[in-house]
Amino acid sequence: MLRVHFTAEDLFNVTFADGPLPMVELAMALVAWQRTDEAAVFGRWRARVGQELPGRVRPLLDLLRPDGDNPQFVEPFARSLEEGLAAVREAAPLLTGEQLARAAARAPGSDSWLRALWDRDHEAWDQLGNALTAAHESVVAPHWARIRQSFQADVAWRTRLLAAHGIRACLASTHPAAGWAGTVFEVARPPHYEVRLGGRGLILMPSPFWTGRPLVAEHPDGPYVLLYPAMTPLPLTSAGPAEGALDALLGRTRAAVLQRLVQRRTTSELARDLDISLPSVSEHTRTLRAAGLITTERDGKAVLHSVTGLGADLLHSGG
Repeated sequence: MLRVHFTAEDLFNVTFADGPLPMVELAMALVAWQRTDEAAVFGRWRARVGQELPGRVRPLLDLLRPDGDNPQFVEPFARSLEEGLAAVREAAPLLTGEQLARAAARAPGSDSWLRALWDRDHEAWDQLGNALTAAHESVVAPHWARIRQSFQADVAWRTRLLAAHGIRACLASTHPAAGWAGTVFEVARPPHYEVRLGGRGLILMPSPFWTGRPLVAEHPDGPYVLLYPAMTPLPLTSAGPAEGALDALLGRTRAAVLQRLVQRRTTSELARDLDISLPSVSEHTRTLRAAGLITTERDGKAVLHSVTGLGADLLHSGG
């Protein structure tokens, strides 16, 4: 379980990141490619990345594992690829034996390359830099406009949610298993990780690639960062400008699901109306439910979904 302890000061010091960061999104993209969840949304994207990803990117898979709990030095909070690569290089003298042991235990293959990296072998660090550059050129750079679109739409929505309903509703909507116990934000998913903000505050950072429970990292400037799945994952963002605010936030398919739930519908009815699969409907409704936009209840064998007041408000404001 993730547990984030807030002080009274922290509750008034929650902000949003200015924009997506290339090295963070690069790490999340490689993590998302290795995961198997949300197949209805990410399945085709994963297959395409598997075909397009250059072979020299493979060493990164020893560092970036599917659970997202990875060495922070390889995903610095840098505003450009060049700045990020420099930050990665500067981290070399700071790597510890404990970090090596943890990375080696999680790596899928031999740890020889990792040991060379920790020993500050020049060739190993060149290999790391080349792998990061190639991965960025393959999975991040061509889609940066869509990554920004997903990020900005999520921040716009949650800023409004924060203003209208407060920090509890804003953070609880980041994951289906998220909630509060007093002033402790909890997500009932492994592994166990406990953070005490201690007045340092929290920066919220949505990612269109990440699909797991929210992750917490320390920002070098002081606050902690909470990275969570954006409302619209990359495969659902449109290649061009979105047709409206609702499409920009949710993606065309999720927006259509929400619009149809002004009247109560079953999962099967949604699948038939929108001509999409039942697993796809289930993933879309799960995300909308986590965001507080719809409710779901059982009526015998049927699963019925309907829009909430918050969802109706979003439909009204989004046209």
